[in-house]
Amino acid sequence: MYTTIDFYYFSPTGGTKKAGESFCRGIAEHVRSVDLCLRANAGQPQSSLAVFAVPVYGGRIPTLAAEKLHQLDGNGISAVTLAVYGNRAYEDALLELNQLLEKQGFQIAASAALLAQHSIVPEAGAGRPDEKDQAQTHAFAQKVLEKLKNGIAHPVNVPGNFPYKDGMKKSAPPLSLSSCSQCGTCAAACPAGAVKMTKHTVQTDPQACILCMACIKACPQQARILPPPMQQVLNEKLAPFTKDRRENEYFL
Repeated sequence: MYTTIDFYYFSPTGGTKKAGESFCRGIAEHVRSVDLCLRANAGQPQSSLAVFAVPVYGGRIPTLAAEKLHQLDGNGISAVTLAVYGNRAYEDALLELNQLLEKQGFQIAASAALLAQHSIVPEAGAGRPDEKDQAQTHAFAQKVLEKLKNGIAHPVNVPGNFPYKDGMKKSAPPLSLSSCSQCGTCAAACPAGAVKMTKHTVQTDPQACILCMACIKACPQQARILPPPMQQVLNEKLAPFTKDRRENEYFL
């Protein structure tokens, strides 16, 4: 077990953080957590191992998360990468994450594609990560420890294509219902700074919004929703992925 590791995560609705913490508990006694959703600078790694967990948005990693990771200097330290997705597919996300961190000077020791509840259609991946997921990820952590103990002798190969697929197309951003109390929780939760409070309304910049669903998750009045036509289209599109159980994938 490591005494302390750095855990960088981008988790607007909590699923990615939960999946990543499951791994971290299996590999270290203490975890220095760095929330990449915060608008402050992420800060440089302080330990000899860093774990990175990001969600998958349309088969890619979130642009905001990538911008934060570009600020880091790996300086040759070991890293474990985790791409977390909602039971559909992770496509190029894990490869993109690994290549980005390698360019920043990190040495990738292991990677995983982990399941979590989908942030837009919660029926996809409902209840994930569950006890089975956590047991599998903890066992993976033990294998990673053994690899790190013996030295990283070979690179980690993960699925994906380069050039990467096009990023997720922007659609209409979330809106506020008449029950909105204008408490400002949604604006505070938005990692992109896309939600602004005005004197009488809550306004969302459609160009800045990344559809991370943080504002909807955070609203204490449940007064933030996606436009109903858009939600219906996504429900229908992701319906096939609400029935089958995809399994986590681990790469050493």
